[in-house]
Amino acid sequence: MKKNTVRFYVTITIVKIATKILKLMGRNATHLPGWLANKMCPDFLGHLEKPEKLVYITGTNGKTTVSNLTAEILKDNGYDYINNASGSNVSEGVVSALLAKSSFFGKARCNLAVLEVDERYSPLIYPYMQPDYILCTNLFRDSYKRNAHAEFISGILNSQIPAHTKMILNGEDLISNHLAMGNDRCYFGINCPDGHSTPNNIIKDIIACPECGAKLEYDYIRYNHIGRAHCPNCDFGSPDMDYTVEKIDYENHRCMVKTPEGLYDFKLIGNNVTDIYNMIAAIALLSQLGLDIEKIQTSFEKMKITETRYHSEMVGGKEVVMNLAKGQNPIACSRVCDFIRHEEGTKTVVCMVDDFFDAKESSENIAWIFDIDFEFLNDDSIKQIVLTGVRHQDFHLRLLMAGIPEERIVCCEHEVDAAKYIDCDLSDKFYLLYDVYTIDYANKVCADLKKKLEERGEEA
Repeated sequence: MKKNTVRFYVTITIVKIATKILKLMGRNATHLPGWLANKMCPDFLGHLEKPEKLVYITGTNGKTTVSNLTAEILKDNGYDYINNASGSNVSEGVVSALLAKSSFFGKARCNLAVLEVDERYSPLIYPYMQPDYILCTNLFRDSYKRNAHAEFISGILNSQIPAHTKMILNGEDLISNHLAMGNDRCYFGINCPDGHSTPNNIIKDIIACPECGAKLEYDYIRYNHIGRAHCPNCDFGSPDMDYTVEKIDYENHRCMVKTPEGLYDFKLIGNNVTDIYNMIAAIALLSQLGLDIEKIQTSFEKMKITETRYHSEMVGGKEVVMNLAKGQNPIACSRVCDFIRHEEGTKTVVCMVDDFFDAKESSENIAWIFDIDFEFLNDDSIKQIVLTGVRHQDFHLRLLMAGIPEERIVCCEHEVDAAKYIDCDLSDKFYLLYDVYTIDYANKVCADLKKKLEERGEEA
């Protein structure tokens, strides 16, 4: 920690006052305090006192869910910790989280921080706050305007990870599980059939051995490049795993988890394979932090998937599902499409996953739309697909390329009007897919749809 300056003390005084004002106004104060601190004092993070133990959760998909699960279980077991649970995972969000658990003059009030950290922001955070543990969920191509290549992101992380950091890595992701190869490490994953494997995704971010260039031989693929593989010419390949899901019982919402301490029965937090990866990742991290497996097991009985990412309710005898799909992220969108096709009943899908800022400052790169596996929605159980947003015509073309019949597709330019185009008689379930920044549109459509379903129920 740097020696504090007058500039630091002036900054933290102003930021603390601003934070109190924001809270009085009913604001969350998860980003603005950090932004203001960095603006007034660019090396603010270097002066702020840090907790004794720093844990970072990073990766392309799942980091918010893993971070929130970990934080909730720590809370359930009486831990005091710092956490940016709202998902504000850039440097401003990290600073805001630290400030929220610090004294007026920047002294840390607890000894543990579990922070979600965006991969691209590691050069702005790691030099000032070197983590004791890093959990990386996975690495894929992400937002094409920022993170189009997984090897680019892994290179950024490798340049920043300290030699002393313990790595907790996805044993079935050959990109992220080869981060910081000289560091102490353990691996998590799924060691049984998951019932929903999808080996025919469009995208595979690693197909050649990075050591010798030979084509990798996959033993199995769960989705995209997630699975187990080896190089036929050298020793590059998937590692043995320390924390694994050994059996999945979707009907009873249970799974068997193997840890270094033994085999344990756990409650499932969701039926999507990504939910299971998020779950075993959190178990591995909590175990590495020293929490007894039995206590983790007990806490998981109270857990459910984060409501900001997935929410379901029954209205007028129909199920309405709000599901984050992430614009500019073809992997996340493909996983949601795959999940929907495996669900029972007849379904309507409302697609509002345009990048919110694309409508204001349009990007000509729409490759991510064509990398989404919309072929998964070409299923007889999916009766209607409503496309909305500034790129709805591009989505329309992509769905036609996926072989989806024209009569099942409805186009709607403005997201807020989508409910008007939904035929409530066609389906038992309605999936509203939205981007991180289109949640307000999704809430409006959800409210309008619920009203239609309620009125329909009264007329029946």
